[in-house]
Amino acid sequence: MRPPLAALALALAWIPTTLAQWIQYPPEGTATLTHYTLPEDYIAACGCTAKSTHYPTAAMSQAAYGSSTAYGPGCGQCFKVTLLNTFLSDPPFFPDVTKSLVIKVTDLCPDSGGGWCSASPGHPNQAGAYINFDLAWPSSAIPDDFFPSNVTLYGYTDFSVWNVSYESVSCVDSWAGGQDAAALGSINQTYGVCCPANPNSTDLCPSYSEDTGAQPPDTISNAAFRHLPSILYTTTAFSLIICVFVLL
Repeated sequence: MRPPLAALALALAWIPTTLAQWIQYPPEGTATLTHYTLPEDYIAACGCTAKSTHYPTAAMSQAAYGSSTAYGPGCGQCFKVTLLNTFLSDPPFFPDVTKSLVIKVTDLCPDSGGGWCSASPGHPNQAGAYINFDLAWPSSAIPDDFFPSNVTLYGYTDFSVWNVSYESVSCVDSWAGGQDAAALGSINQTYGVCCPANPNSTDLCPSYSEDTGAQPPDTISNAAFRHLPSILYTTTAFSLIICVFVLL
């Protein structure tokens, strides 16, 4: 029996909310970098351990993070970011030194409807970037002079927004807290937390915003790590399309 066209329309209407809501980004590229205040030992959106704040961490823009609340696929991932130039200053400032930092994503930078973390698929932020890393800084883990400046020319030292290059890296091998067991994983809570110690494409946290009953991996600090089932929203969406058309 051929299903009614209404069923097909409903299936197709569901796909954009699952696929198009989040940004699929390459393992390396360009982004913007801002900074915000995160108190030391604060438990942020992912539920990573308090000790993680003793090392460089950042929030990730909502559509790249993969959730609008709690944890998402961005949680626990590590990136090497390298400062390129400032975006808001006139003229742009190009530092004569190369400054890089490996950060671990522990927090969500929410879509504020036009801010630096408001990019969506097909709509970058004001600087043309689809990812914004909001660095937890000032921080005891990052030198106070990490951001270069030229106060003689500009009259100030904080440029607020930088264009950066980013590269996905191993947390265990590259992040300053990668060998500190107390800084890895999530707090001991049975719900609402997911912070893989060293995530890869097969053990990312699911999107809390689109929770369909899939359980996140057990990322509790010092606990045995269980891998997520290899069921991605992309796979689910395309399987739905195939099933519908087979029945037609």
